[in-house]
Amino acid sequence: MPRPTAAQLAYGSCTVIFSTLAMLLLSQTSSGLGIAVIALAALALGLLVARTAPLPKPRTVAAPAQAVAGERVPAPREPVAAAVEPIREPTAR
Repeated sequence: MPRPTAAQLAYGSCTVIFSTLAMLLLSQTSSGLGIAVIALAALALGLLVARTAPLPKPRTVAAPAQAVAGERVPAPREPVAAAVEPIREPTAR
C-alpha cells in the first residue's frame, strides 16, 4: 500500500472537518450517540475522499533508440583542448 501524498492528507482532513461541522450544524443533535454517528460518518467520508484523490503519475524517461534494441553504445566523446594560459606569478610590491 503506497503512502498517502500531501494532497490526499489535506483533502481528507478538510473533508472530515467541514463535513463534521456541517452535519452537526444541520442536524442540531446534542446526544452523545448522534455526535458519535456524525463523527464516524465524517471519518468515513474523509477516508473515501483521500483514497479517491488522484495520485501523481510516475515520471517516465524516454530511452534512446539504440538502448531499446539492446545494444550498448558508448556516448560520443569529443577531445578537449588544453587551455593555454600564461602562469601568473605574484609580483613584488
